[in-house]
Amino acid sequence: MKKYIFSALAVLSAATLFTSCNDMLDTDPRKTEVTDAVFPGKVADVESELSAIYSIMNTMGGGDSDNQNIWYWWEIMSDNCYGSGGLQDNKVKSLHHLVEMSVNQYAEPYKLLYGGIARATSAIETIDNVPWRADQAELRNQLLGEAYFMRGLYYLWLTQLFGDVPLITSSVITPEMEEQADAATAIYPQILSDFISGKNLMGVERGHGDGHANKYVAEAFIARAWMFWAGFYKNAGELANANVEPMTLVEQEGCTIGQLTKAEVVSGLQDIVANGGYKLCEDFRSLWQYSNSLLWDEAQDDKGHAYEFIKDMDRKNCFDQPGMGNGNTEELFQVQFMNASAWSISGSYNAQRMYSNYVSVFWGLRNGASAMNGDREKTYPFNQGWGQGTPSCNIWDDWTDAERRGEYTDLRKRASLIDLDNELASYVYEKDDCEESGYSVKKYAEVNLDACAANNDTWWSKAEGYTGSSLENKMQGDHFEDFYLMRYPDVLLMLTELTGDPSFMNQVQARAGVPLTGYSLENVQNERRWEFVFEGLRFNDMRRWSGKDSGENSYAAKALQAQAGKQIVCRGDKSNKRTMQHMTCSWAKRYADTNGFLAKPQTEITVKNGKLKQNPGWDAANPETQYKVLY
Repeated sequence: MKKYIFSALAVLSAATLFTSCNDMLDTDPRKTEVTDAVFPGKVADVESELSAIYSIMNTMGGGDSDNQNIWYWWEIMSDNCYGSGGLQDNKVKSLHHLVEMSVNQYAEPYKLLYGGIARATSAIETIDNVPWRADQAELRNQLLGEAYFMRGLYYLWLTQLFGDVPLITSSVITPEMEEQADAATAIYPQILSDFISGKNLMGVERGHGDGHANKYVAEAFIARAWMFWAGFYKNAGELANANVEPMTLVEQEGCTIGQLTKAEVVSGLQDIVANGGYKLCEDFRSLWQYSNSLLWDEAQDDKGHAYEFIKDMDRKNCFDQPGMGNGNTEELFQVQFMNASAWSISGSYNAQRMYSNYVSVFWGLRNGASAMNGDREKTYPFNQGWGQGTPSCNIWDDWTDAERRGEYTDLRKRASLIDLDNELASYVYEKDDCEESGYSVKKYAEVNLDACAANNDTWWSKAEGYTGSSLENKMQGDHFEDFYLMRYPDVLLMLTELTGDPSFMNQVQARAGVPLTGYSLENVQNERRWEFVFEGLRFNDMRRWSGKDSGENSYAAKALQAQAGKQIVCRGDKSNKRTMQHMTCSWAKRYADTNGFLAKPQTEITVKNGKLKQNPGWDAANPETQYKVLY
């Protein structure tokens, strides 16, 4: 495992290189003391620009996850998680019920993503301010390719959140760029063109666990973006059998092919398999921090607690061993974290704690305030957190039904979820808990040790090279597990979904120890859900399998509505169970009304004076769109 948490990454010094994205339409973010006439002047300046581009992901992934972490949001919005948390945790519950508390609730990622787009566009435009030598051509192309790739990635996330938005590809904002662009016909061709530029400009030396994109990362995201476009916007249905028209691309450096076809998308994925050098970790548990060798050692010595679930692992497969954990052999692209957070980081973004993987706190066990005060005697080896985004009954029940029908046990279920009644029998719910299902997230769970001095400590404090928490609050600050954005199993499952060839999916099934199956769309859908639960993919998978304007009988609408009627625990009383009900109408209706898009910030709509329109399903005067207290 690479010790990212202790390294002085360039991203830290570059986090405030550009301090404000404003609203991207009114202000040129490069008009600072350092202008594009003199910056970048050397290679190190371009590297700093890239670090600033990547740091947007840290800002989204650290700190207030319920306010800006979009990958966490998409799990909450899916049928994998409830909103839950305490009675006062209304933001996360509004996300889960697809309603809003205020007209600007979802503004933060809108601003952050446009800030990243501005930074990437600046880097693209000014790359040749540097007097590149002939022997630096490859490096120049790599850095330019990364900037193109990241701009495409930020636009992908922006459109998946908000749909039609302004398409800005220059630091000189034209009147046309201020207008809302059609995502299907204008923005997705730009996204795919940026990814293709990245693919053709980048090499393969970077990107293997170092936090950078490379050619293979671009090929993987070409497939992900194209599949969403084809499934959601083109209503292509089952992609293995679909005949999707070629997409006309934007001509720019690195992208001169004119059109993108399904065959070229498949070819890119095949290139990753044949030449990328990625491979599945032998043990699925190796991907997650609860399999660290320190906890494994405690399980073997029988002197204190013993976490039985990892006791049978080979120690070489533990999270912190070479080739495992952060930077492992199947990790293509990720958000990285390090021990450099602070309670306040300068700049206009909500950037505090941005270098700590804060989903570990939000998904952590809600056992701090009154019930157990983080007592590891009752929760070992897991630690306390906010208890938001509780796994739904649906993910456990659907998975168990699949196991029962197939007469097998899927290791990934217990490797991904904590079954509180059976794994933590002494666990006590908080008195202000709500929407508790009996399960908790294990993948990114906070982990403690007998060797730790305090209940709110984390295992990272005992890892090699650790000197002290940058926040002096280990429960909130010491979380350095990569958040995966693309793993090799995704490449394999996308190939099966696009080609109908089950051999790629079978590799994922074999690693999980489940029966190998032939191709069917349902089999692919299930494998994607089981493999990537809590990794931020489920909601947009559901959307592309449904198609745009598909109504209340779509795959997504029916899956979300299946949450209704499930038994939940509220206010900490297991004997007084309630049934899960939608806050204002039904999940099926809210999904059908919105197509899964969130409300655009009203401040942006007002400033644009008619050039930006609110998404359907978000009329603030309609009570079905507004948060309502349930508990």
